[in-house]
Amino acid sequence: RPAFVYSHNRNNEVSLNLGLIKAAYETEKVRANLGMGVGSYMNANYASEAGVLKNIYEANIGVKLSNSHNLWLDAGILPSHIGFESAIGIDCYTLTRSMMADNSPYFETGAKLSYGSSNQKWNIAVLILNGWQRIQRVEGNSTPAFGHQATFRPSEKITLNSSSFTGNDLPDNERKMRYFHNLYGQIQLNSKFALVAGFDIGAQQKEKGSSDYNTWYTPAVIAKYSLTEKVSMAARGEYYYDKKGVIISSGTDNGFQTFGASLNVDYQIMPNVVWRTEIKSLNSKDSVFLNRDEEMKKANAMATTSLAIRF
Repeated sequence: RPAFVYSHNRNNEVSLNLGLIKAAYETEKVRANLGMGVGSYMNANYASEAGVLKNIYEANIGVKLSNSHNLWLDAGILPSHIGFESAIGIDCYTLTRSMMADNSPYFETGAKLSYGSSNQKWNIAVLILNGWQRIQRVEGNSTPAFGHQATFRPSEKITLNSSSFTGNDLPDNERKMRYFHNLYGQIQLNSKFALVAGFDIGAQQKEKGSSDYNTWYTPAVIAKYSLTEKVSMAARGEYYYDKKGVIISSGTDNGFQTFGASLNVDYQIMPNVVWRTEIKSLNSKDSVFLNRDEEMKKANAMATTSLAIRF
């Protein structure tokens, strides 16, 4: 698959995307998670990490700081506070991830201070991080990154979320500040129909100390419809604009400007087993896709089927 795909990125083979074993511990005052993973997702997303760190999906511990309020401090390798899609496919509406998810952090390392309101409608967090999807900070980088998350659930059927990242993910001698914001809303319209829409926008300094910035943005919409108790469908539309190649470098005149559409059908074999099939098409302004004949094309299509199990 193209270089900007970091999940479900293998082609023409039977592949393990993510095999995850996770242990969780929780009491009234302490919580901890440890997850070890293997598969193509781990190989692609943890490629820059050293040694055994490549297989740590999650490793964190949290302590409750207040007897009367839902105030927690968690530290370690954490799931990303950005976006509505995760690496665990069975939790997502679609089989493959969107360009939005694949090119923003799936995980992060740092400390998170979070507060949940007593009515369970608000959850607010601030974070200090090692960087943009990193366990270890970049060699030569002495600056921490920061983030926030604010989630509002006015009812069980509606979720609104705002998340951000601010920091430099390069060595100090190349420092370029990055400012990024993710916004999404998720609505369960009725027992059969659900909708999620998100918008990411980012800006990064063109040069160290510069007041000029390169920007990128990406909207995505996914609609899911349950035909029966066992069969559901999901349709996705998305667009990614990164003309200057901040996140996705194409080396072409117009940079990366790509539309995507997909349709998937899921069959719930058992409560914890899902068979999923998806067709997906990507169309770019420039020829950015390499085909089997070593030719660059403007369009790229794929079909994927998967079997997911959780126990």
